Amino acid sequence: MPCLWMLASCLLFAAMGVCIKFSAHVGFSVAEIAFYRSGIALALMTALMLGRRVSPLTPHWRFQLSRSLTGFFSMTLNFWAITLLPLATAMTLNYTSPLFLALLLVGFAGLKLNTGMALSLTLGFFGVGLLLHPSLAAEQWFGALLGLSSGVLAACSYYNIRELGARGEPEVRTVFYFSLFATLLSLFWLAFTPLQTLRLDNILPLLGVGAFATLAQLCMTRAYSRGKALLNASLSYLTVIFASLFGVLLWHEHLGWSEMLGMIFITLAGIAAGHFSRARIGKAG
Repeated sequence: MPCLWMLASCLLFAAMGVCIKFSAHVGFSVAEIAFYRSGIALALMTALMLGRRVSPLTPHWRFQLSRSLTGFFSMTLNFWAITLLPLATAMTLNYTSPLFLALLLVGFAGLKLNTGMALSLTLGFFGVGLLLHPSLAAEQWFGALLGLSSGVLAACSYYNIRELGARGEPEVRTVFYFSLFATLLSLFWLAFTPLQTLRLDNILPLLGVGAFATLAQLCMTRAYSRGKALLNASLSYLTVIFASLFGVLLWHEHLGWSEMLGMIFITLAGIAAGHFSRARIGKAG
């Protein structure tokens, strides 16, 4: 069932965020975290492709390339934001993607922007303002900009996953290409970045980033390829809840009333946008 795959993806992405924070705390840069995350995923996906005898050849290379590029830059901006912001805040900004996905469907998939959709988007971006304005220190606004940018690019990535799934592309191949391009791009980035020495006491968080991210990608890709895009995008807000719990338990992060209200508004807006979008798509079909 696509909803259950999305639920598993949310928990795994939140666990990945925890490992990113731990990796940054022991001195790894965003470039290193992105490389090890992608490299571990590439090794796992290559083995999975060979085990399932899935051919790497694809007739949809334009969508694969677009998904991989937008996914890579969304991933790295999100990782960067997580190192600068409280975990729940960074995750919430990344998960503005359903709002931007709705705008993409309006622009490229023929979805009409009705009154309900317009109100949902307005509520969502008002929630973003509530989340950011009263709570962030001046030095955190750069992280906030990174988080919002990752949300925009994530929406583009999810749109391409939706198109690949509609064309029958296996989710294993889609995650493989994303891992391949992300590994190559982060390897190029590493050429300009000082490297940390890998030791037994600092490698575990990196392994966690790669393992949790790969499993989350597989679950998410299966959910998007077999379910409703905007329904899955709305369910993805559960990652924020899991991240909030992890942040409180592990780092004693405090969520004020404005941050919590902003998260609630963003969540309700995403769910409402999904409802109105599906209603309009159903009528059009």
